[in-house]
Amino acid sequence: MKKLTLLLSLVLVFSGTVFGQAYKKEVRPTKNVILMIPDGCSIGVVSNSRWYQIYNKLGNETLALDPYICGSVKTFSSNAPIGDSAPTTSAYMTGMPQQTGNVSIYPPVDQGNDLVYVDPAKAYQPLATILEAVKIEKKKATGLVFTVEFPHATPADCSAHHYNRNAYSQIGSQMVYQNMDVVMGGGNSIMSEDMKNHLNSKGVTLIQDDYRAFKAHTGDRLWALFGEKAQVYDLDRDPNAVPSLKEMTEKALDKLSRSEKGFFLMVEGSKIDWAAHANDAIGMVSEYLAFDKAVQVAIDFAKKDGNTTVIILPDHGNSGFSMGSELSTKGYDKRTIDEFFADFSKFRKTSEGLEFILEKAEPSQFSSLFKQHLGITLKSDEVELLTKAHHQKAANYMEVGASVNMKSTIVDIMKSRTPLWGFTTGGHTGEDVFLACFHPKGDVPMGMNTNNDIWRYLYTVTGLQTPMEEVTQNIFSKHTDVFSGMAYSIDKSDKDFPVLVVKKGKNTLEIPAFKSIGYLNKKQFDLGSVTVYIDKNDTFYLPKNLAEQLN
Repeated sequence: MKKLTLLLSLVLVFSGTVFGQAYKKEVRPTKNVILMIPDGCSIGVVSNSRWYQIYNKLGNETLALDPYICGSVKTFSSNAPIGDSAPTTSAYMTGMPQQTGNVSIYPPVDQGNDLVYVDPAKAYQPLATILEAVKIEKKKATGLVFTVEFPHATPADCSAHHYNRNAYSQIGSQMVYQNMDVVMGGGNSIMSEDMKNHLNSKGVTLIQDDYRAFKAHTGDRLWALFGEKAQVYDLDRDPNAVPSLKEMTEKALDKLSRSEKGFFLMVEGSKIDWAAHANDAIGMVSEYLAFDKAVQVAIDFAKKDGNTTVIILPDHGNSGFSMGSELSTKGYDKRTIDEFFADFSKFRKTSEGLEFILEKAEPSQFSSLFKQHLGITLKSDEVELLTKAHHQKAANYMEVGASVNMKSTIVDIMKSRTPLWGFTTGGHTGEDVFLACFHPKGDVPMGMNTNNDIWRYLYTVTGLQTPMEEVTQNIFSKHTDVFSGMAYSIDKSDKDFPVLVVKKGKNTLEIPAFKSIGYLNKKQFDLGSVTVYIDKNDTFYLPKNLAEQLN
């Protein structure tokens, strides 16, 4: 019986029907594909953003997303129904659900908990991503746009490999050495001299915290980073210093569309998720609306181009955000739009934006600053709570509600003035997420889809033909297989960036980890893809044909 179950699981995984349905109609490839991910965006965020837009007369009564909603997506990790950003987008990119923290890498077995078949022999194997495959097979231009630091989970999932999403040095190096055409987001403090030198050697312009240079740049290839780590929330953004997600998307499309072979672009509304972790409703809504403006840019481009697919979906839900809470159950159907949005619409800063201001202020100024930026008149006990929390910070953006800190105190006060919304948690949630898609010939995924169904759609609509397992083996073979019978060793002088050394006759081959270059007798050459070193099994994963360099 167990053998039959495993066999069935394998059939489901490789037929693209993990807990889902296979596509029953033709999906015609398009030259360009734009994948848009509003991170951690539950459907409640979309609903409230639409109402906020209507109430404040910010434009149409519909969102840019609305005409293209076509289904839902069941997102999950390989061993848990509720996903972390790293494994969920990794599943979209590789076709394999993964464990928390995994960045496009095959998960280890979690006996008794795995929701799909997991082959123990493949543990920690880097898995080729859609971005890598279209770059290698189709020679397409590639790009990433986001608002967090560049090695963060979602952009990393598209372009790097590691079992630990927090390995920023190794992930960041891979992203730089992927030789993508356009990367825009945050993370200046993570950009090392080696990374800068490599970008320069490839003719890529690096712009750091220079909005004028960003606006003026006319070249083909660009890395543009704003902020030491994540960019500020859109509501808190200085429009003369930091570009919006819409602007970055416009710039990316302008550059990528110059490619005769077409392009693959991932755009992430990154900090919807961060605001959800903090239960900051105005942060969630304003970040989604900033993302929706980028969606409009992508849709407009796709319609004009006539050969571009745009697919929009979150990687998971977050916070259980709802229009309606325990406090508003009485007379919920009599609550007016003004009751919901009048006070809420006075918020001109997110909790993070106001925290930044209060950090530089004295407690005696708190009341006037709250009135100025949130329209809230503080009570004496609230001033006291803020004073006690002054300069106290959460360990990270996911832990805001887990301790007493300035941001969580601000959020609590904001929530007390807008009690008609509810939250179930400060963490991710397991509900299905929405799916929207534009295809010039109407070939869109419909109904309920899974992570793996989305990967299959991306694989097909990008026009890929080489099986992804074959792509993986071509660029991520074990060094013990590639150099079988040869003398090799691993130099771990730099434990973060070990070097594989292979000797044959008078020739010496040196392959640094997490880069796309090698050295034959000290002469540098390009590998065509990044290398990955996994310390858990002391293995390098690198191009299958690399031994030919020693012939």
